[in-house]
Amino acid sequence: MPIDVNEALRQRADYTHKFNLKNGRHGWLRLTPAYSVKVVEELISQYDRPLRIFDPFSGTATTALSAAYHGHDAVTTDINPFLVWFGQIKTAHYRTDEIEATRAACDRAIDAVDEQTVAPDPVPPIHNVDRWWDPAALLFLRRLRAALGVVSEPASPERSLLLVAFCRTLIKLSNAAFNHQSMSFKDERQPPLLPAFDLAETFRHDVRIVLQGAAENPVGSSRVLLGDARNPTATIEGPFDRIITSPPYANRMSYIRELRPYMYWLGYLAQGRDAGELDWSAIGGTWGIATSRLADWQPGSERFANDRLQTVLELIAHQRNKSGQVLANYVAKYFDDMWTHFRELPSMLAPGAELHYIVGNSTFYGALLPVEQIYADMLHRLGFEDVAWNPIRKRNSKKELVEFDVIARWPG
Repeated sequence: MPIDVNEALRQRADYTHKFNLKNGRHGWLRLTPAYSVKVVEELISQYDRPLRIFDPFSGTATTALSAAYHGHDAVTTDINPFLVWFGQIKTAHYRTDEIEATRAACDRAIDAVDEQTVAPDPVPPIHNVDRWWDPAALLFLRRLRAALGVVSEPASPERSLLLVAFCRTLIKLSNAAFNHQSMSFKDERQPPLLPAFDLAETFRHDVRIVLQGAAENPVGSSRVLLGDARNPTATIEGPFDRIITSPPYANRMSYIRELRPYMYWLGYLAQGRDAGELDWSAIGGTWGIATSRLADWQPGSERFANDRLQTVLELIAHQRNKSGQVLANYVAKYFDDMWTHFRELPSMLAPGAELHYIVGNSTFYGALLPVEQIYADMLHRLGFEDVAWNPIRKRNSKKELVEFDVIARWPG
């Protein structure tokens, strides 16, 4: 029976479970939308016995952290080394003395900036860096970044926590705006920059926020590992009882583009080409050189094909659509990659394991791409049972764009 999306969404609105994580870590960096955090928390809180949970698309380690707080054993992977670093810091356990040492190091760093006792770090190699920060903010951040390297040891808990706070500060002081689905820049009518004293206080405030979250250690365990979701068995071993994840959506949104200010300041990117290469290696990446490579991309011999997907690809590639063939290649590659990922799962799952994939559908040139249904087709073909997709929320004002929880169970 077809799903009545509007009715299902109305029923979900009546859900009275109050989302209230007892920790503040989800606010460390604004990289994960609040609704995604809530959905994951609702799913994990259902389980009343310890489980082994896997998230193959870690992002900011929301699933791993929530699972650990509920006493589960969580493993998560990501192909982006910055996100792995961030997830490891976010899910780590911190002693009281480490937190106090971080607070003291923050004070020393601010003193060093005020007294100009350290030379500023070089300007990060971000294209049009002056568009990101005005000269005063940029100089403050360069001095602060240099000071953090003096007041803390490499790879120490103090250095890690201070750098997370630094990431919060650098985006607060930037001209970036997040009032749209993707990052943009504020217009010229933005208020003047804070005075120097307030710049330092902004960082001090961010350190307090980070340390508040760090003081609340989860009871369960979690690991955040560098790995490719298309070949998870190269990184970890099963069996897992649950997979709870939100993979990249088929909407051409580049996660590297959103993360690049942090990655440049922390040394994960050295030039624009690095960002494009990493985006091309990720599922759904299309920024920089990734877009140009799509024109020559060819599907693999093991590709997933069915009538539903083929119909949409033909609509997108129609000659009346500018760049239609490139976008059709993008969609085809996206599902090639996800098919490779899904094919790896059976060997990692315990009998009766449940899957939850939080994903949204998309449109290209007016053609609706039913991602949730194509996921379901793939899982059916691999032998999963009880496959379904439940609507979670409407994504924006376009009534056809909906986010789904794609559910399946491995036999056993």
